[in-house]
Amino acid sequence: MKKNVLASVAIGAVAVLGLAACSPASDSEASASASAAAVPTAAEDIAALESIEWTETDGVPELAFEPTLSVGDTTVLHVADGEGDAIEEGQDVVLNYVVYSGVDGSVIWSTYDSGVPEAVEMSEDYGELYEELVGRNVGTDFLYAFPDTSTEDLETNIMAVTASAAVTPLERAEGTAVEPAEGLPTVTLDDTGAPTVDFSDAGKAPEELVAQTLIEGDGDPISEGDEVWFHYTGQVWKTDEVFDSSWARGADAMFTLSADQLIEGWIEGLEGATVGSQVMVVIPPELGYGDQDDIDAIPANSTLVFVVDILGVA
Repeated sequence: MKKNVLASVAIGAVAVLGLAACSPASDSEASASASAAAVPTAAEDIAALESIEWTETDGVPELAFEPTLSVGDTTVLHVADGEGDAIEEGQDVVLNYVVYSGVDGSVIWSTYDSGVPEAVEMSEDYGELYEELVGRNVGTDFLYAFPDTSTEDLETNIMAVTASAAVTPLERAEGTAVEPAEGLPTVTLDDTGAPTVDFSDAGKAPEELVAQTLIEGDGDPISEGDEVWFHYTGQVWKTDEVFDSSWARGADAMFTLSADQLIEGWIEGLEGATVGSQVMVVIPPELGYGDQDDIDAIPANSTLVFVVDILGVA
């Protein structure tokens, strides 16, 4: 449950997830949009990236190059091998990156500043990312450059990217069932593991945070600051409407367990839980959205109920 929607929108504007889909315009479109300038060839694109100097300060990459730097098509250049485990097809890879403008060398976005990395599943759908990463080791560094089709002149953006982790998330919670305390909602699961929450036998909304384990997993515990994979569904106490659900979207979600991305009730309620667990978190307003009244389907001062599967951690 992301806390800051504006942050997620900003990330989406430059996210690696988006880059794979944001393929540049065709040569004819490029020539029409980018004046009469010749589109660089593939060899020139590689040469342009080879001219970039990559250094690091406190583990954060810094690029030095002569503006204006441009490429005619999406271009990837391997920079350095990692020392971690080999990245496998089907894994989710956590990517940290800094995005530079090829026009003036300025930094457009940095996951190191935002504290919000990206996770990309290694499938052939991701083209150049898939080709660069599968078989490489965690920790590998590479440059990813592309003409930004949102700009009139197809200005080039250059990304300094590090594959920080690779995880194979579980598909659903798995472990030992735990009998919940009385007065809480009842949770039933369908064949896929997706939960339904029934408030028929629930009492008054608790005034304090409740973190009720429903399935006890035997994986690693999660801690604040970790990147964690979740499946979840969220409802307001004693309402039937689901206001958010990764199950409904058909894909799990990776969040950093921190205030940069999550409401406080998630952090307090889930820290220390283990991978494989399913936890029902009942969140009082002061640890959720408080008196905010501009969130769809969540009235001000609502008590929230989330059923959360913890699928993996990095």
